[in-house]
Amino acid sequence: MTQVVLNNIDHGDLRVRLERGAAFGDAINQAIVFPTEFEALQREYVILFRRDAEGGWRSTVLLGLDAEENLFLDGDRWDAHTIPALMLRGPFSVGMPRPGEAGEPMIHVELEHPRVSRSEGAPLFLEHGGNSPYLELIAGVLQTILVGDQASAAMFAAFEAAGLLELVTLDIELQSGRRYKLPDCYTINAQKLAQLDGATLEALHRDGFLRCAIWQQSSLGNLQRLIARKERK
Repeated sequence: MTQVVLNNIDHGDLRVRLERGAAFGDAINQAIVFPTEFEALQREYVILFRRDAEGGWRSTVLLGLDAEENLFLDGDRWDAHTIPALMLRGPFSVGMPRPGEAGEPMIHVELEHPRVSRSEGAPLFLEHGGNSPYLELIAGVLQTILVGDQASAAMFAAFEAAGLLELVTLDIELQSGRRYKLPDCYTINAQKLAQLDGATLEALHRDGFLRCAIWQQSSLGNLQRLIARKERK
């Protein structure tokens, strides 16, 4: 899909459809998230760590148990106070200057994205000039993604150095007797976190990663809520 720099001359009449659904890519059972959103996400979602095919780390939230299942979808709405940033950004992304080139990050838009419309949805620009409240919201979402992506590698390096990452398999059984096994998940080892020496704790706190470890641990309490959503479905 073609990404172009967003501007109020060529795109003054663009609108973005805000309803949720499979047609907009919302029917997924996990979503990549970033440390910059852990505080909000840990109140409603299970945050897990995973490794990709190249061995790199990523943070995810669990949205469903079956393939293409998002238990937070309720008709055309997302049933949660917070939506993960990558799911909230819609057709927008941040374009960075090429290495060695001057310039600032710019908002890009994918014109062929199913959310983009000329007739319905939230406007991007005000009638008499200026950004709409929705576009200001998107700018904040993209900042969350940009800063969070830059912080992720350092966070995982700190967790690895402190020996905090633990490989687990989530074993879930529904009231019907149906069972789900979610392998290859990593979480913060609560016992090792509690046993860290003062210098390591201070370093984690200084870099802002101690809070991320605690938020990941606290998010695991949402697993029963996710199971309850599954039971209701």
